[in-house]
Amino acid sequence: MINFLTGLPPVYQALLATLFTWLVTALGAGGVFFVKRIDKKLLDSMLGFAAGVMIAASYWSLLAPAISMVEAKGGITWLPPLVGFLSGGFFLWIIDKILPHLHMGLPMEKAEGIKTGWQRSMLLILAITLHNIPEGLAVGVAFGAVAHGLPEATLGGAVALAFGIGLQNFPEGLAVSAPLRREGFSRLKAFWYGQLSGIVEPVAGVAGAVAVSMAEPILPYALSFAAGAMIYVVVEELIPESQTSGNSDYSTIGTMLGFALMMFLDVALG
Repeated sequence: MINFLTGLPPVYQALLATLFTWLVTALGAGGVFFVKRIDKKLLDSMLGFAAGVMIAASYWSLLAPAISMVEAKGGITWLPPLVGFLSGGFFLWIIDKILPHLHMGLPMEKAEGIKTGWQRSMLLILAITLHNIPEGLAVGVAFGAVAHGLPEATLGGAVALAFGIGLQNFPEGLAVSAPLRREGFSRLKAFWYGQLSGIVEPVAGVAGAVAVSMAEPILPYALSFAAGAMIYVVVEELIPESQTSGNSDYSTIGTMLGFALMMFLDVALG
């Protein structure tokens, strides 16, 4: 995959990488053709796995390169990563308060964001879509950073990030389509909306790649921004959702495995 991407403009690299992550979301959503209900222990394990991947990616693929970039230029090492990280979390907090959505397993009165008359199914879709915004942004920013030729931003590291995000998108796709099937949707319609929740990733990925390709000084801020947004999603949504059904051991093991895999990918490829 690295050889295939070498030589392409960073925006095209980001587009292809985020199309891959969307495709894995679609594959996960396709599980609805084979099952109507997911075993809760398995789902919690997969959500924990997704959380572990995102936590590891936030440091090894985003924050660590941002800190190294600032060190190399002789700036205040901690300032850009800190500002970017907190800004990313604040950005997701704002979206969380505005975008109507409902987390899995919760009643309608627990819906968050602006109050609407939208159906429960639409709110479930938007909850997963919210997860995918920082994921796509992180991949796009990573590929955009490679364009500047900095030693801290490698194509291998960006590919590792895209691969890790893609892996954890599989359970997210299934986490949308299976509840929609239980809500009475046909298998085809449940699959359609499940894969649709991931289409925001190529959009966010291209936007991130374009932004950092045009302005090198914002790179440490942009990388840290994506990290803060992902950590917000993990702490606000993924970990709580994986722990609510009494399967904390399974979700914790999933988190450990996801973290270990993403750490291995980034160190081995980056």
